[in-house]
Amino acid sequence: MTSRIGLSSYAFFWQLSAKVSQPLSLHDVLERTAELGVDLFQVCDYAPLEAMADTELRAVRDTADRLGISLELGTKGIRPDHLRRFLHIAGILGSPLLRTMFNAPGHSPTTEEAVAIFKGVLPEFEDAGVKIAVETYEQVPTARILDVIRGVDSPYLGICSDPANTVAALEMPREVIDAVAPYVLNMHIKDFAFSRKDGWVGFTYSGAPLGEGLLDYAYMVEKIRPHERNINQIVEHWLPWQDTEADTIRLENQWTRHSIEFLRSK
Repeated sequence: MTSRIGLSSYAFFWQLSAKVSQPLSLHDVLERTAELGVDLFQVCDYAPLEAMADTELRAVRDTADRLGISLELGTKGIRPDHLRRFLHIAGILGSPLLRTMFNAPGHSPTTEEAVAIFKGVLPEFEDAGVKIAVETYEQVPTARILDVIRGVDSPYLGICSDPANTVAALEMPREVIDAVAPYVLNMHIKDFAFSRKDGWVGFTYSGAPLGEGLLDYAYMVEKIRPHERNINQIVEHWLPWQDTEADTIRLENQWTRHSIEFLRSK
């Protein structure tokens, strides 16, 4: 067993956005992923996906298959109808995993509601062979996410570990890693750093090239053991928009190449 390195939509965040003059399509991003020698891509929080017809989804799967790329899937929210829609999408894309987050606009479930929802839909996910990984992030305390995971108690429900997110809730990354490690099904890998704002009043919390920020990658791997447990590591970025579109695209691509090299060296 081993851990695979994958790229996320968030590794192409700006190039997929309307902020650039010629946004990439999902097919373009899959081509770029293959050119970088990566064979795993997580379509994560890519808004057009939910509205795609089955024929369009099959076309994405065909492109991935042609390039030798496996697909994973990510969304936000846990409304039952929403989860079932993405289970359908996962079936077409061949994704064995759906990453999600508890809250979505208009729906912030309590612990009890979340447990009930997952217990209601998980039999369908189990039948399809698709696991759900709930991401650690600042809107929901990690302890509450773990209460839900333990309350459901299914191997088909676990954690998508991203300690960078939890810092915004003043949760210490090492403590989060320690708490979630036994339940991790997927890892989001992005580095982060603080910098003083101009005038020395306040700080900016932002992304950093992998290995150059505050992410204790070695500690995370030691605790989660992705290589032993066959947990994929998905590259993301928190790259601020630069002075120009060209600079932003150049740096986004540079960070992606650097992240791949960093992970392959470990």
